[in-house]
Amino acid sequence: MIALLQRVSSASVTVEEQCIGRIGAGLMVLVCAVREDTEQKARELAQKLMRYRVFTDDAGKMNLSVRDIGGALLLVSQFTLAADTRSGNRPSFSPAAPPDLGRACYEAFVDECRRSGLEVQTGQFGAHMQVALVNDGPVTIRLEN
Repeated sequence: MIALLQRVSSASVTVEEQCIGRIGAGLMVLVCAVREDTEQKARELAQKLMRYRVFTDDAGKMNLSVRDIGGALLLVSQFTLAADTRSGNRPSFSPAAPPDLGRACYEAFVDECRRSGLEVQTGQFGAHMQVALVNDGPVTIRLEN
């Protein structure tokens, strides 16, 4: 699993001109399953995400997690994170999980985050989406397991 997290002061996702998810302070996370992934790996990465310390404490150090600050999560599926760009001028998406596995892993990731009690908003798996965000910092980190 790959998760690209961005610390945000706000973020939203729109499908067919309808806003389907919006958060204030928290994390906007692009989520991708690769061929070798499992739902268990998805749940483990979700737990890591919620423990990951990317918010600043009173001393200005990144010592607080999204749980610690009571932040929200906007989770958006994005298979293009698995792009193989090592050759040619066009990405290959062969490392990405097939759609059925990708959906199952994404849903397991979302479910695990929802079990945390945090506010969780999502995009729509497989849809063409527009994502807007105000990156705070900027802080952008790629997490994998």
